[in-house]
Amino acid sequence: MNGRLKGQIIDTRGLRKCDLLAPFLFVLVVDVFGLMIYTAIDTFYLTDEQLKNSPSRKDGIDEATETTLRIYGCDLIQEAGILLKLPQAVMATGQVLFHRFYCKKSFARFNVKKVASSCVWLASKLEENPRKARQVIIVFHRMECRREDLPIEFLDPTLKKYADLKTELSRTERHILKEMGFICHVEHPHKFISNYLATLGTPPELRQEAWNLANDSLRTTLCVRFKSEVVACGVVYAAARRFQVPLPENPPWWKAFDAEKSGIDEVCRVLAHLYTLPKAQYIAVCKDGDSFTFSNKSWDSQSLPVTKEVPQSSPTANDDASVVKATPGTNPESGGSKDEMLKLALNKLKESKKSDDESKSLTLEATTREEFMPKSKSDRRAEIGERNKERERDRDRERERERDRTKSRDRDRGRDSDREREREDADRDKGKDRAHRSKDRGKELGGHLEKSRHHSSRDRDYHSSSYSSRDKDRHRHH
Repeated sequence: MNGRLKGQIIDTRGLRKCDLLAPFLFVLVVDVFGLMIYTAIDTFYLTDEQLKNSPSRKDGIDEATETTLRIYGCDLIQEAGILLKLPQAVMATGQVLFHRFYCKKSFARFNVKKVASSCVWLASKLEENPRKARQVIIVFHRMECRREDLPIEFLDPTLKKYADLKTELSRTERHILKEMGFICHVEHPHKFISNYLATLGTPPELRQEAWNLANDSLRTTLCVRFKSEVVACGVVYAAARRFQVPLPENPPWWKAFDAEKSGIDEVCRVLAHLYTLPKAQYIAVCKDGDSFTFSNKSWDSQSLPVTKEVPQSSPTANDDASVVKATPGTNPESGGSKDEMLKLALNKLKESKKSDDESKSLTLEATTREEFMPKSKSDRRAEIGERNKERERDRDRERERERDRTKSRDRDRGRDSDREREREDADRDKGKDRAHRSKDRGKELGGHLEKSRHHSSRDRDYHSSSYSSRDKDRHRHH
């Protein structure tokens, strides 16, 4: 396009640089290369056998539980996207990433709530509508409080719980990217629906119905089993059957969109089965039981005080006496009985040391847990009020400092202006002195010039008179 080719390619046909068709050819080439790249990337599709032998099944989770947890995670993503005011494309991308991740990992090893939050966070960045990690964590915290009928508490970003949730969010995002191989391209069936309906000439009522069915299909595993074109055809077919709108069958309309009748029937069957299921509830199958609220047992155990029940350890002399009393049947004069007594005494000493160590560890755990106890609402409000007062004091101090700085600057400017005036006056005086000196010099030079002129006139008169007398003498002589 932009010159002559060299090498094995022979430029028998082509366009020049200034040709009017060059931009159109460039656009066509870019579109073709884009389609080639997308088809090469969009290869994450599994068979029915692979889905039946998923990692969750290997960990002992049945098909019904896995389906329920998939629907529950997709519901979380959809609700969080609405609360975060994200477009539908972000929620659809997050749900597809969610299904792809659990095709390679088990529900028993990764918590559904954490994976759903990380999918929302990652999808918002992929679809160029990013949200902060703090916003995602707060939204999922509120959602969990509402779903479990817990009192909605303020999630303070200064607490250790919030820091742990933030690190888990970023860690789970890295796990998702690692399992995807950093290939997160997702193609949704939504962009094909309007084109297919316009081509088939269907009424406008089908568009919204097909769009709703496409959103519901993301709660199932259709996005990892069929391509988006097949899912779009199945959604259009289901919407047309619901509104009893006939579609052309001779020739079949789905062949024009690169779909098969078996795939369309499977899509309709999965959607029909989805609408027969009850509302999905959370099932605790993950070993990592951390959640977005303080209702978890691990965090409650840290927040509750520990009773300091320390076992009383008796001194060694009493231990020895008890050991001796505990073995009345043994003869103290025999060698075997002495060895047994020594062994029993040593065991008793070891048990007393262990009890002392356990009491020390219990006291340390109690102190550390008391340090990490979640504070009440009144204490938090008091701390927040003190922090606000300190911030206001700091602001007042900064304002006073700025005022002092401006005053000092004004003073420095006044001093500088006085100095500049003095300099200007001195420059004016110097200029006047120079002018007077130049005038005096001009007068002196004028006097000298007049004297020189007077002397030159006298010399001229003298020479002229001398010449004239000489000429008279010459004439007389002649």
